Amino acid sequence: MTVRQEVIPSGTTRTKRSEFRPDIEGLRAVAVIAVVLYHAGIPGVTGGYIGVDVFFVISGFLITGLLWREVATTNAVALGSFYGARARRLLPAAATVGIATAITAAIVLPPLQARSVFVDGVASALYVGNYRFAQQGTDYLAADLPSPFQHYWSLGVEEQFYLVWPLLIIGTAWLIGRLRPGAAARALPYTVLLGLVGAASLTAAVLWTRISPSWAFFSLPTRAWELAVGGLVALTLPQWRQLPLLSAAVAGCGGLALILLTCTQLGPHTPYPGTAALLPVLGTALVIGGGSVTGSLGPGRLLCRPAMRAIGRISYSWYLWHWPVLLLLPQLLGEPAGLPARLSAIFISAGLAVITLHLVENPGRFAAALRRSAKTSLAVAGVATGVAACACLLLLRVIPVPVGHGPAAAAANIVALPTATFAGANPQAADPREAAVRDAFAQVRAAVAASASLRAVPSNLDPSLADAPADKAAVFVNGCVRSWREVGQAECATGDTASPTTVALIGDSHAAMWNPAFEQLADQRHWRLETLAKVTCPLQDLPIDSPYLGREYTECEQWRGQILARVTAEHPRLVVLSMSRRYGADFGFTSYDPAWINTLGHTVAQLRRSGASVLVLGPAPDPRSAVPACLSGHLDDATACAPARADAVSRAGVAAEQAAVTGAGGHYADVSDLFCTPERCPMIVGNTLVFRDDNHVTTEYARLLAPVFGALTDSAVTGE
Repeated sequence: MTVRQEVIPSGTTRTKRSEFRPDIEGLRAVAVIAVVLYHAGIPGVTGGYIGVDVFFVISGFLITGLLWREVATTNAVALGSFYGARARRLLPAAATVGIATAITAAIVLPPLQARSVFVDGVASALYVGNYRFAQQGTDYLAADLPSPFQHYWSLGVEEQFYLVWPLLIIGTAWLIGRLRPGAAARALPYTVLLGLVGAASLTAAVLWTRISPSWAFFSLPTRAWELAVGGLVALTLPQWRQLPLLSAAVAGCGGLALILLTCTQLGPHTPYPGTAALLPVLGTALVIGGGSVTGSLGPGRLLCRPAMRAIGRISYSWYLWHWPVLLLLPQLLGEPAGLPARLSAIFISAGLAVITLHLVENPGRFAAALRRSAKTSLAVAGVATGVAACACLLLLRVIPVPVGHGPAAAAANIVALPTATFAGANPQAADPREAAVRDAFAQVRAAVAASASLRAVPSNLDPSLADAPADKAAVFVNGCVRSWREVGQAECATGDTASPTTVALIGDSHAAMWNPAFEQLADQRHWRLETLAKVTCPLQDLPIDSPYLGREYTECEQWRGQILARVTAEHPRLVVLSMSRRYGADFGFTSYDPAWINTLGHTVAQLRRSGASVLVLGPAPDPRSAVPACLSGHLDDATACAPARADAVSRAGVAAEQAAVTGAGGHYADVSDLFCTPERCPMIVGNTLVFRDDNHVTTEYARLLAPVFGALTDSAVTGE
């Protein structure tokens, strides 16, 4: 509604209503600026993602108001006109940006990553991308390789809302008309309905934020309450308009302050949406409700400024463009995404938004032929959507599944020297076992060195680049590796489960990734192998936070206690301890810091008191990128994906760990030579792909190293 001021006899200022609200246009500017600055990593705007919540409340207000006015006037909703107006307003611009994003991704991204982006593009073009990201478990606030279509999740929520909301309003009007003729034009039944929908949705959002954060963040059921709040403001506008001007101004200014405060005080580790989303949603409701009285006064003094309204007009297109430009421009230019590049991306995307507004958005919205015909509007928008989806599907065919086209490489082969089993271990036979360790390491060093200069990715790469991301050991999918919220440990024994010799493989996902090697050994040596692992949960007694959960990782602390108690009760012959070394300050500690080293020694000592021998595996090198995607973009030069050893392995950290472990009576295996020459760490050894992602080894490489781990375990047990 446009808000025009008039002076009433008392001398106070009131407002007259027309259809357009310039302050809401300015509020759109606040929302899009918050999102853009957050995604650009501008310091201080740590909670700018709440701009999407502001958009949701605005949409709920505008759409509910429109539908309510039509129902109250005609006792019906012209669905064709409603959907046609929404379609021509939103779909052509979204399709235009989607096509441009997919084509640019095909040009600048590694083929394997680009193909995943095209699938995201199809889902986004069909406005179900939010459920694709939820199903993948995407962490919107901390994604490692975010999709350039990831921001389309909110469009999916909006479009699903547009499909459901009118039907809900019509159904309510019909039901009320049947029960109480003449009551369908009253706002109260719809207000009660939206209140119930909002309460149920908010409850789901709070619960799912804890148990399933990705579904809580991306799904309509957990976001509907934000749209419902906007709808409640629309239905209660007569009550808002009874507020004195001063009270309305205070409410509006307080709401705007709340939005700005959450932009700076929330952060990527805030559990979201949960209860935290109440703050920006309430703030937006206060701005909209108060603005129905104050108009260009109160927060309207800022929001109604021409500059803010101009940004508000391009907010939709700017939102569409900013994220793919931020992600893809550095790739296109071959430059790092530093602050200057991100600032450039902000301005470039704003320029593209202005062009899109004038060439796509406005023609779609205001073309006379489209405005006259809902069918034509829907047809044009449907064609735009179909073209976008087909473009992504076509690119999936144009960009083939990447495969190595170099000569077939000989498979690496590591042969174990004959050694005695645990049952026949002789404490005096240390030298032959140490010789077995040296021989196994020498074989791997030779294989790694022979592959260090490999350029063309072998045609017989195992696993293939396309299969690598899914190349996970069975323990990752059968419940043996406990997820974020799970505690306790199921019976995960393999090998000879009746054997009196138990080997326990314990740690986080970096322990579980070695399971294929130890499972092979368990079958050969008749061990009872127990794999006890939990994601992002090292066994050391470290206070730990979870960036994924946005809170203290109490499940990890509980699981540690349960596992240590289990080791004490079961008395395994050998405990093999392994964990990632990629923990940073976000977790409350950093790998290799004094707390890490001290607690590692204490943990080894505690495990030793159970009577077990303890073998701690050193860190696998950090590949510095997602290896399959990197190799897919360098099929003729695999060395481009091989990091320098000095960058991939912390020599000082390994030395400190080794001292702590041996000092506590354990054995330490520096495995760096199993991956690296003195200079570099090749990502292919023989024809075996080493990593399936940016930090976990493939099952094939784990099995290749089984003889090495066999020699290490023999040495650890014999050395007691």
